[in-house]
Amino acid sequence: MRAATIYYKSEAAGVLRQLDNGSFHFRYLDVWLEDKKKPAISLTMPKVKKEFKSPHLFPLFFHLLPEGANKQAVCKFKKIDPSDHFGILLNTARFDTIGAITIEQINT
Repeated sequence: MRAATIYYKSEAAGVLRQLDNGSFHFRYLDVWLEDKKKPAISLTMPKVKKEFKSPHLFPLFFHLLPEGANKQAVCKFKKIDPSDHFGILLNTARFDTIGAITIEQINT
């Protein structure tokens, strides 16, 4: 299992996990849910206590991935399989992304 903290405008909002079977789970942090001023990170992931589950990387996170030559360069430099979308995400979405979402790997 791999996991990452999801940040919205530099504040921890939730945790994204990839299970050993390849599926993905996302859950908001309780602190984020309790603060009525904090928004949902996506329209497809409203602020609710339930855990969101998907057999594939959620579109919100998939669209943060580099494409083309940038993806090839990251995969070559970091020695990541081009089909390992979560691995690429963990290596590229920590600081500079399009939008308010950044991602930091949780080392277990």
